Amino acid sequence: MPFIDSHCHINFHELSENIGDVLAKMRQNDVLSALCVSVNLADFPQVLKLAEDYPNIYASVGVHPDYENVEEPSVEHLVALACHPKIIAIGETGLDYYRLSGDLDWQRARFRNHIRASRICGKPLIIHTRSAAEDTLRIMAEEGAAEAGGVMHCFTENWEVAEAALAMGFYISFSGIVTFKNALQIKDVARRVPLDRMLIETDAPYLAPVPYRGKLNQPAYVKHVAEEIALLRGISVEEVGLRTSENFARLFRL
Repeated sequence: MPFIDSHCHINFHELSENIGDVLAKMRQNDVLSALCVSVNLADFPQVLKLAEDYPNIYASVGVHPDYENVEEPSVEHLVALACHPKIIAIGETGLDYYRLSGDLDWQRARFRNHIRASRICGKPLIIHTRSAAEDTLRIMAEEGAAEAGGVMHCFTENWEVAEAALAMGFYISFSGIVTFKNALQIKDVARRVPLDRMLIETDAPYLAPVPYRGKLNQPAYVKHVAEEIALLRGISVEEVGLRTSENFARLFRL
């Protein structure tokens, strides 16, 4: 039963220092591939090197909305970096009003640059949104994000937000949070998202699913996300694994 971790950060030192073990555990758990997602330009070379060194690792380029006082990604720079064949997405990008407050115009401008780069280079977006759904959807619409497509990663919003993203052609990705006992809103969305528009992820090294909650996360654990979704939908875990793997290949044009 194949699985693909559509969003992880295996370049972070907690995982990169044991990368051989991380990859071996992926193989043992039928996790065929993983997408290592960029969060800033300074660390992008590490992300790219992992993708260059291992055929089943892909990468993205982008600057996370939480990162203040870092090199701002211009549209031109993002497009240039995205030309590499192992770079399959732009992001992660988006808005986060949970951790940061005050004048966040810089965050919104950064998000717009990512969407514009995505449209130019023809590679899909990886979007992070937290406590900012209304502005996220508004900017997506204003900048024509539907033209690029992409995924709402680590989805934690309600069904109405999911519907709006789906209407723009986006996929919805579920992390280990869907396995948490009290994540009732996310479980509801996981039951309702069309199976051909769903991805699964770990967001490792964060958000380890049950039964590893609170511990270091890794791509091998993505199967537990698939198991929970299968339980919620009354289908086999094999079907969840197969369909989400097909979706990954289609979205990222592999």
